[in-house]
Amino acid sequence: MIEALQFEFMRNAVAAALLASLLCGIIGSFVVVNRLVFLAGGIAHAAYGGIGIAFFFGIPYMYGTIGVALTAAILMTAVAIKAKNRSDTFIGVLWAVGMATGVILLDFTPGYHTDLMSYLFGSILAVPTADIVWMCALGAATLVLTLLFYRDILAISYDAEFARLRGVPVNTVYFLFIVLVAVSIVFIIRVAGLILVIALLTIPPYIAEKYARSLMTMMILAVILAVVFNLTGLWLSYNHDLTSGATIILVAAAGFFLSFLLDFVLFTFRKNHSHKNGIPPEKA
Repeated sequence: MIEALQFEFMRNAVAAALLASLLCGIIGSFVVVNRLVFLAGGIAHAAYGGIGIAFFFGIPYMYGTIGVALTAAILMTAVAIKAKNRSDTFIGVLWAVGMATGVILLDFTPGYHTDLMSYLFGSILAVPTADIVWMCALGAATLVLTLLFYRDILAISYDAEFARLRGVPVNTVYFLFIVLVAVSIVFIIRVAGLILVIALLTIPPYIAEKYARSLMTMMILAVILAVVFNLTGLWLSYNHDLTSGATIILVAAAGFFLSFLLDFVLFTFRKNHSHKNGIPPEKA
């Protein structure tokens, strides 16, 4: 793949893969630790309405998608905070409404849009330079905000009520990072596609969580895993002419199942080792 870097589209693809890895590692860890995968999925699918709006009104894709993603994120989060018992229903409704709105608006838009598949399944090889600039800005903002609010994120993620008692502005920090989740999803859609974005956002942090002893370590390890998955998937898709988003997700899924296999091997080894040493299995 090194010789392919002479092409601008390939350099953009590598840059997008690295920047998406940063976002997946940090924002994905926040999503996984706070059990917000369903909410993040709702935001991603509701964002399809923004794609329909952008095509229908002839405005840049980014404006329409970010606008709808942010609106959906704020509404979903507000309901999740005020009525937790019914939040999953509301998220499901917005999820469906966003998708349906996008489909209907695209039906009303004249002409055949050949690049719609790239929004559904990703096209990292077609990421423009302008998106790379925006992803750099978002990555820098995410890093700065994470460092500034790290202790608050840690407190909220593991005990929100105790965090409130300590004076942490729980709702403010929560909304701030949900906004980052929404904007990150819009940009990662370019890499993995709307349908597959949640897998890329959650698989690296999920694997990292099993081997990390702190949230910061989890984020760093998740970023490293995302880099490996993204670059490996990019290399395979380029060399074998495969759909980039789907290839990246399959690589990540392979890592996901390998982590389970490793857990099983380690568990079996510890069990056998404890048995040889006369230690009861339940205390191993």
